[in-house]
Amino acid sequence: MLRRAVGGYKRGSFSQLWLHRRCIHTNVIDTLRARHFVQAVTSEAITKRVETPIAVYCGVDPTASSLHLGNMVTLMGLLHFSLAGHQAIPLVGNATGSIGDPSGRNTERIALDHKELAKNVAGIEAQLIRFFDRGTQYALSRIPNLDPSSLKPVRVLHNADWYTGLGVLDFLGTVGRHARVGTMMARDSVKSRLQSVHGISFTEFSYQLLQAYDFWHLYHFHKCHVQIGGSDQWGNITAGTDLIHRMHGPQSDKSEAFGLTIPLLTTASGEKFGKSAGNAIWLDETRTSPFDIYQFFVKTADSDVERFLKMFTLLPLPRIAQIIDEHARAPHSFIAQKLLATEVTELIHGPQGVQQALCATQVLFGNRQTLEEHKFTSDDFDAAFRCDQRMVKVASANVVGKSVADIAVLLGSCKSKSEATRLAKGGGLYWNGSVVVDSKWVPSVEKGDFVGDGTVGIVRTGKTNYRLLKLLDS
Repeated sequence: MLRRAVGGYKRGSFSQLWLHRRCIHTNVIDTLRARHFVQAVTSEAITKRVETPIAVYCGVDPTASSLHLGNMVTLMGLLHFSLAGHQAIPLVGNATGSIGDPSGRNTERIALDHKELAKNVAGIEAQLIRFFDRGTQYALSRIPNLDPSSLKPVRVLHNADWYTGLGVLDFLGTVGRHARVGTMMARDSVKSRLQSVHGISFTEFSYQLLQAYDFWHLYHFHKCHVQIGGSDQWGNITAGTDLIHRMHGPQSDKSEAFGLTIPLLTTASGEKFGKSAGNAIWLDETRTSPFDIYQFFVKTADSDVERFLKMFTLLPLPRIAQIIDEHARAPHSFIAQKLLATEVTELIHGPQGVQQALCATQVLFGNRQTLEEHKFTSDDFDAAFRCDQRMVKVASANVVGKSVADIAVLLGSCKSKSEATRLAKGGGLYWNGSVVVDSKWVPSVEKGDFVGDGTVGIVRTGKTNYRLLKLLDS
């Protein structure tokens, strides 16, 4: 069986500005409730059960090659369990992913071929490892007195490991005989599909049995007592707790298997986020850059920002309350949104991701003063715009002595020097955030006219048309 361990960290730096004494509840369920993570639980006895270390899991089906913010909400819940000293098990559904979960859908999923499924599995597993790696590092720099030696290495498992070699007769004989069709038909995910034009296939109808068996297997072989998931997973989760009780017999203590659901990610207006909703924010930086992650959260509505700070960061709750109070006094400064954007970007992409996002933000929305204050290096610009066609790399020899109008044409900012001249006369041509009044002006490295260690020039025409010139050694 495949096991990937994530953990074993040294204590991080505690130099951040907003560190207080640890202000989180000792009971992880209380922590989750205070941070709006709990939609429902199968039994209130879960609060007592987690007073001693247990194993907890959540599953992710590899229907795409990357996780998204909707997945991250559930993973944040699992991270809280891990930081409280419990065994966290992210489960990659490389078996169930070939079937498709009908929950939250009105049409059947398109079946993935083996090649695409394998690609998705590899991408999801790598992201899970990276998320808990960075999440733990992030926690060590935000939660004082957090002892890394008390954290159990996170185990990433694959459910194909226990389905391989399991025949259909064996599955029906062990799992199917304990399933009740009436109960299965009553699941919301099934009822909604039965009422739809498309109906539901037997394949997707049986998905709940596969997820139930996953829970039983982890309960039986890994002593996993809790499954967490989005609120749309309630039926699948309770199918698992019911199967565990039935397979262990009436003498079993049913309270030993628990389910906890987390609200689906929505804005205050009710808008959902995710792959199915068509507005996914991906955790893969090649699909959603650190800059785009930062911009997504910096644009958070005032009505959502407190809830998002509690759910997507590990900042102490008193600190969040303080920030919200400061924001209420000066909402035009977007203090809360900027903090939220910085924290989430660091959690997902690390400190270097924050630097990339801030660099791109200052290039696109700042001015010369802010660019100089941040002292971005040549490498910062390369990282922030490495996949961006707006950065044009040119040998220094081909730029020396050229006017800003020549450079604007070279970068594609203007079609001709005469256009650049017209823009300059009208106040619509900028170099590194400053207005250019003379299109014949020649930028000079020696005079400090370039930023990024003297290698980058930023041309803006109008309000939003940016091009970056990156000088290369001749």
